[in-house]
Amino acid sequence: MLKIGLLGVGHLGKIHLKCIQLAAAHFELHGFFDPDDRMAAEVEASTGLRRFTDLDELIGACDVLDVVTPTYTHFDLSKRIMEAGKHLFIEKPLTHTVAEARELVALAARKGVKVQVGHVERFNPALLALGDRKLNPLFIEAHRLAVFNPRGTDVSVVLDLMIHDLDILLSLVPSRVRDISASGVAIVSRTPDIANARIEFENGCVANLTASRISMKQMRKVRLFQQDAYISLDFLDKKAEIVRLHDTRDLSDSSTEHWLELNTDAGQKWMQLEMPPIEPVNAIRMELEAFAESIRTGTTPKVSIEAGYEALLLAHQIIEKIADRTHQYQSAI
Repeated sequence: MLKIGLLGVGHLGKIHLKCIQLAAAHFELHGFFDPDDRMAAEVEASTGLRRFTDLDELIGACDVLDVVTPTYTHFDLSKRIMEAGKHLFIEKPLTHTVAEARELVALAARKGVKVQVGHVERFNPALLALGDRKLNPLFIEAHRLAVFNPRGTDVSVVLDLMIHDLDILLSLVPSRVRDISASGVAIVSRTPDIANARIEFENGCVANLTASRISMKQMRKVRLFQQDAYISLDFLDKKAEIVRLHDTRDLSDSSTEHWLELNTDAGQKWMQLEMPPIEPVNAIRMELEAFAESIRTGTTPKVSIEAGYEALLLAHQIIEKIADRTHQYQSAI
């Protein structure tokens, strides 16, 4: 069993604490570190868990550290943990800057430690429902909308929300990015609160992503279009739908409500609607357990530090495009 220490017991840190306790077959929660005395005292009193005031003492006592702290602290904490030869689970985004992330990727390789980045949507039941189905999307559309919450507005909506879909996008498209165009507007904070990005890949796939934290409703949807199928994923309601076009109907499938006859210029076709079964899971617990398994087996974590770096790099490229467009607009008026 792996001894794990938790860094940060804020809103998300408390969720991680509970999920680590639920994953008791994999982890022994040794203690936590948080510089906020009031918050730390509350957690210590309510859980009986030991608070460490010496971070190096906690790092030294553990096999794995789970970092759930503000992004600007990620680099220094991660470097300290990996220099000590400890495995690291770190919430997204990996770091505040691309240069910091690049340095951590090199350090992880040099120290031979496992690092997983907390892009939790990889463990969303809607995405998991696709299983090992072959995906080769030509067009992807994503909408991630949220009502306003002051928490997280210290960074662009690209790093706050869109980065989830950027990670998913990069995991689904087996090709390098060729071109990026983007625009965004800061409305209630000093960084963009709404952003749109168009990403073109070398294999011809195009993705159109929109993220907003000033919406009147919540939405987290990704739609994939490929030559043989249309796939809709609802990350909020945990649903997946797959629509395929066939030349003939599969007569072994007696569910008439899942088949629709179509008359096209190419003749009669059949449209099939498939709704893969959804297995309810605790996504944060699942990602932590997957990390424990990768340490045990020596395999690459589900969301590796390299994947976290690539998502962060793409996010910053989009942020730069937004800044360029904003500058052009301001110069023109």
